[in-house]
Amino acid sequence: MSNTAINNLNVAKFGGTSVANFAAMQNCANIIKNNPNTKVVVVSASAGVTNLLVDIAHTAMSKEQIRQKLSEIDSIQQAILQALKNIDEVEPKLQQLQSSLSELALHEEINHRADLKDSLLSHGERMSSLLFSAVLNQFDVKAENFDVRNVLKTDSEFGQAVPNLEQIAIAAKQLMLPALVDSVLVTQGFVGSDQQGNTTTLGRGGSDFTAALLAEGLGAETCEIWTDVIGVYTTDPRITASARPLPELSFEEAAEMATFGAKVLHPATMEPALRQDIKVFVGSSKEPEKGGTWIVRDCVTEPSYRAITRRKEQVMVTVKTPKMMYAQGFLQKVFTIIAEHKLSVDLITTSEISVSFTLDNPANSVLKRLNQETIEELGQFCDVLVEENYDLVTVVGNNMHSAAGVSSKIFAAVADYNLRMICYGANPHNLSLLVNDSDSQDVVCALHRALFE
Repeated sequence: MSNTAINNLNVAKFGGTSVANFAAMQNCANIIKNNPNTKVVVVSASAGVTNLLVDIAHTAMSKEQIRQKLSEIDSIQQAILQALKNIDEVEPKLQQLQSSLSELALHEEINHRADLKDSLLSHGERMSSLLFSAVLNQFDVKAENFDVRNVLKTDSEFGQAVPNLEQIAIAAKQLMLPALVDSVLVTQGFVGSDQQGNTTTLGRGGSDFTAALLAEGLGAETCEIWTDVIGVYTTDPRITASARPLPELSFEEAAEMATFGAKVLHPATMEPALRQDIKVFVGSSKEPEKGGTWIVRDCVTEPSYRAITRRKEQVMVTVKTPKMMYAQGFLQKVFTIIAEHKLSVDLITTSEISVSFTLDNPANSVLKRLNQETIEELGQFCDVLVEENYDLVTVVGNNMHSAAGVSSKIFAAVADYNLRMICYGANPHNLSLLVNDSDSQDVVCALHRALFE
């Protein structure tokens, strides 16, 4: 293969619905066949599998209940296996994965050890990559199943591991690049390994992040994220039927959207793309002919309003101490504790004696545990009030802090709703509102009507 082909390297990632069954995998195989530059394929677990694995990892169950979940996972994978021509070659490898999965699922400490949970959760991607590489070979695309744990090196923060960029770049060039000359490598999203070789995971939705990290490590030109929607929309099309796909987004806009809840992208995906100027495409594997959204460094147009996002399950924490009056170091103490727990704060407001901030608090996540520990630690030196049942609604756009009339249009649209907190002006790309979760859908619809329809 000439250098130019490697220069035009494309990494394609397929989400859970794209590899849900044999028919869906066929669509993906055609997409790969149609782009000879696609040499690395990153897959999620087949739709439904991760949820079943999360149940096993986080819920105390009887052995019978665990076996029931395992059999549901098995039936999803078996349906794909039975449609393959080379069953005999693939079946023993799949059985091997299933028996190690079963061993972990029935381990008495599975609900209490983060390392076991990560090992268990990695099996979804490991099974789908095995099956999908067999599907590609059946469609005359020479493909190998590659274990991403040899390349995607991370720290040992199980459940939310942080990638080691330097090691990933070295390993990707040594172990993957030579194989790309005459093969497509099919590998796992979301999964990595630490210095000791233990399996780690990058957190929910980490497959997009994996694709971007591998694209960065291999010096790829483009990274495609194939999902079940035609690109990135002005807002979640499940909230309003008037939502429409966007032809292009800037890296900054996409990063803001991902951070504030646009489900199509994982927040960390934009970082590697931005560092190496890798163009990112988002499209639907069911309808590739309909195009999608390109995310690039500079867009042709930069409108004041680009999109509206919603992030559910937010908590608002208010820390208060009379001693804060004129006290130096109180804020530093608060944010040192937050930093020690590796939490990221979105909105912050301060008054003379109190500070309020929001934290993401999804159920069954590492964050929920960290939030709890943080709040207990803060309680040792100040009064802590925790308020739940909020959602964060964010308008993403450009030059929002300096263009006249931008904010007044937004506030007029939401005049009938209680806004618990507003964050505006720290960043030219967004205006965020914390609202009651019971109002958030209506708030998004009202904003969409005012700004886009």
